[in-house]
Amino acid sequence: MLKLAFKFIRYDRAKSVGIIIAIVISIFLIGQQLGLLFFLMGLMGNLVGNAPVQENEMWIIEAQSNNINSVNTIDQRLVQQIGSLPAVDIAYPVVLAPAQAAFLDGKTAAVTLVGSPVPEFIMGPIPNRIAEGEISSLIDPNAVSAETFSAKTWNTELHLDKPIEINGKRAMITVLTKNAQAFGASLMYTSLENARLLGNADPSKVSLIVAKLNEGADKEQIAQDIGQLFPQLQAWDPKKLESSTVREILITSNMGMSFGTLVLFAMISGFFIIGLTLYSSALDRIKDYGTLKAIGAKKGYVNKLIVAQAFLYAIIGYSIAMLLLFGFKFGVANSGLVIQISVGFALFLLFITLIISIGGSLFAVRKISKLEPASVF
Repeated sequence: MLKLAFKFIRYDRAKSVGIIIAIVISIFLIGQQLGLLFFLMGLMGNLVGNAPVQENEMWIIEAQSNNINSVNTIDQRLVQQIGSLPAVDIAYPVVLAPAQAAFLDGKTAAVTLVGSPVPEFIMGPIPNRIAEGEISSLIDPNAVSAETFSAKTWNTELHLDKPIEINGKRAMITVLTKNAQAFGASLMYTSLENARLLGNADPSKVSLIVAKLNEGADKEQIAQDIGQLFPQLQAWDPKKLESSTVREILITSNMGMSFGTLVLFAMISGFFIIGLTLYSSALDRIKDYGTLKAIGAKKGYVNKLIVAQAFLYAIIGYSIAMLLLFGFKFGVANSGLVIQISVGFALFLLFITLIISIGGSLFAVRKISKLEPASVF
């Protein structure tokens, strides 16, 4: 069946090339747009993604926000109050302070200082996102981290022990991170004391509280208890807070709608281009299909032959599209745009390819299934 289908494909090379190009363009655009969307979604929740989150942690923020990137400050005294709860082992304060960084070459950049207590550094960055330096060096006075991929954005050179100014105060880059970017802001990790000093933060305020729970504690029950005891606070499982952050940004920015529309139109256009081209190709070879029926081929066999052609088109087009996607992935990697092509994502694109190609072939199947052999002679 596949061998005969391949002969039909070779018979009209012009239309075959057109179908394959349509599949390649559709799948490449779908893969590229979804890859970019997943990358941006990762940036949205990177405050959680960069942290060494443990199963027994709860992140506590003010009750009005569902977005970790946009939280109001809360009273420092709440850290001790949360830490005194029976189910809580220890509570840590965290400060997120917006600041202005200035470099010796005159370049400036808006950054967010992420300060957490030492030596735990509960906000990270995690080891696999540290490119150079040691996280312990952030204990030093006025020491901060910097993201290597921000160098191009800031149009400056970044290296260890690079002196900079933050809000007019002298600082030093002692850690370089990689893939620890954030959505809409560049993160600079440091100690809690450095963040307050360099970020001009109010020492009586914190941005969030990270609570380590006792073994066997019920997270949902503790979250309810904190909500009842402290109505101005809301306790989150860190991963749920990350998901909430991504969802809120996608909704408020209409980013999900924009990417979704592009993907949908790529699927629809590919479906109809492939379908109409296969339909036209079937009309050109209608005598061949009529001959097959005349010599005894059943309608089901002829229909399967058309679907087999669509399947081969899908495999060829998908293979080329994936090569282009991997080329795109490696081509933009050095700019900090990290496109992940997992096995699940690749299988999803294959599924979409088969739907577009085989679904489009139904136009031709419908036409040929009604064909009477005598009508073509």
